Amino acid sequence: MNKFKIVINGIIKENPVFCLLLGMCPTLGTTTSAINGMGMGLCTTFVLICSNAVISLLKNVVPDKVRIPAFIVIIASFVTLLQLCMQAYLPSLYESLGLFIPLIVVNCLILGRAESFASRNTPIDSIFDGIGMGLGFTLGLTTLGLIRELLGNGSIFGYKFIGEADGMIIFVLAPGAFIVLGYLIALVNRLKSK
Repeated sequence: MNKFKIVINGIIKENPVFCLLLGMCPTLGTTTSAINGMGMGLCTTFVLICSNAVISLLKNVVPDKVRIPAFIVIIASFVTLLQLCMQAYLPSLYESLGLFIPLIVVNCLILGRAESFASRNTPIDSIFDGIGMGLGFTLGLTTLGLIRELLGNGSIFGYKFIGEADGMIIFVLAPGAFIVLGYLIALVNRLKSK
């Protein structure tokens, strides 16, 4: 398969946030700021790439009866590794993302790609699929976080952009996530229909 096409597919055509609507829990829960959205997206990208590669390598070894539990163990191993590294080297981001880091294990995006792509393709194609889907997820979360942070706090990546005004607090709260996500999905659907 064409590697470039696999990557572009995950970023544009099958974007996990705007097209497939996968991983909505971290999408809505962690995007109160652009840095949180980007951090969560990059964490998910790391787990996607690594788990896709290992699952693709072991697809002929793992029996069908224990395929899903084996996938979950592989994913959980990479999430644990990520969690320990974040605690050691990025404690502020780890504190900010909190419970959503261990919840990467049950993110339907990762298990779905393991089942639908990695278990049926070569390790190299699976790595590129992980890169594409991960970058698409990161792009979606960062965009959502950037808009919510700008409208809610008047800042971008923590830097105050709009005077001393507090912004519209609703965009930092849960309803703001739904509002911004709805408009972004509508915009993507409108662009895809043209």
